[in-house]
Amino acid sequence: MSRARTSQPLAIDGGAPVRETLLEFSPPIIGRAEIDAVVATLESGWLTSGPRVAELEERFAEYAGAAHAIATSSCTDALHLALRVAGVGQGDEVITSSFTWPATVNAILHAGATPRFADVDPDTLNVDPAYVEAAITPRTRAVVPVHFAGGPCDMDAIELAVKGREIAIIEDAAHAVEATVRGRKVGAIGDLTCFSLYATKSLAGGEGGIVTTDSAAMAKRLRLLRAHGITRDPWRRAQTRTLGHYDVVEPGWKANLADLQAAAALPKIGRIDEFRAHRADLVGRYDAGLAPLQGIEPIGRPGFGVHAHHLYVVRIDPALAGADRDAYAAALMAENVATGLHFLPVHELTSYREHLDPVPLPETERAGAEVLSLPLAAAHSEADIDDALAAVRKLHAVYADVGS
Repeated sequence: MSRARTSQPLAIDGGAPVRETLLEFSPPIIGRAEIDAVVATLESGWLTSGPRVAELEERFAEYAGAAHAIATSSCTDALHLALRVAGVGQGDEVITSSFTWPATVNAILHAGATPRFADVDPDTLNVDPAYVEAAITPRTRAVVPVHFAGGPCDMDAIELAVKGREIAIIEDAAHAVEATVRGRKVGAIGDLTCFSLYATKSLAGGEGGIVTTDSAAMAKRLRLLRAHGITRDPWRRAQTRTLGHYDVVEPGWKANLADLQAAAALPKIGRIDEFRAHRADLVGRYDAGLAPLQGIEPIGRPGFGVHAHHLYVVRIDPALAGADRDAYAAALMAENVATGLHFLPVHELTSYREHLDPVPLPETERAGAEVLSLPLAAAHSEADIDDALAAVRKLHAVYADVGS
């Protein structure tokens, strides 16, 4: 389509971009504390699971209000092991959202179970508890709510939906370290809760995950399964100077976290809420800047708890915004503003579409065509957000005018 004349031609059409350098989507905080912690770990000579992993587990359990925290090599492994210790296996069904990263569904499949998708609430894009309840069958063994973008799911309603049934609640809280639900911390609600230490997360260690639980039996089994099911702990053996005899009580996996990764994450634990408060301020700046733009609206935020503000997600209505989500994303990149797609519905991706039974998910599919995540991280400044807003406004002035 032809563009309307404007004093600011879009960069995608050959104009000058809003920024000279790329505004990264979610840069990690890597300060002197993180660098010193990693260097100290290297100098210690102990790189794999050891004292820093133990410290991370202890401090995270305290933050989350859980009795136990078990560190893993990724949040994907955390989900997989959580499903296993919850008794999920071949022939079972697990209810979750299709509006998630494929890791959520892969973990279910690798546990030998079948995912059953429940549609999302059209406002928050979290799984709708009413659809969760409707999806329960005699084969349902677990529910995996995904706290999308840092907005907590309605865990009270989900707990009510499974009440009286032998169905475990395993929360995917990769986005939601700081979130609460009516005063309860995410991490101390479900039977097991899985968090991420990936590079873009609040506790970025590069890679890694953490499972929290109040069950001592589940915690013990998680520690076994993350290390091949071997009864010997290398760090404990090094401390006690015992012989290396070991046993395998159950075949497990290689899913332990390294001290190097824990060292990169540890300095952030004491600053988690500080970082969230900064992101909340940036979210307010986005909200005010986007308010006048028809067809570009942030998704809704649950009103019953603390939002982690991990992502800033907008829905783009092409009829009002003048162009669709993909057009905006491509043009923003040309303006040197990176964006993210959170998410493309899992059930529409090739492997799952070909191997899972189809199910109507109209709200999930509509969101998958409209959502766009704008840059948001604790490492961003107010000036960064102003640049992102300037780029969106620049595009909207052209696209919305052409479409009107």
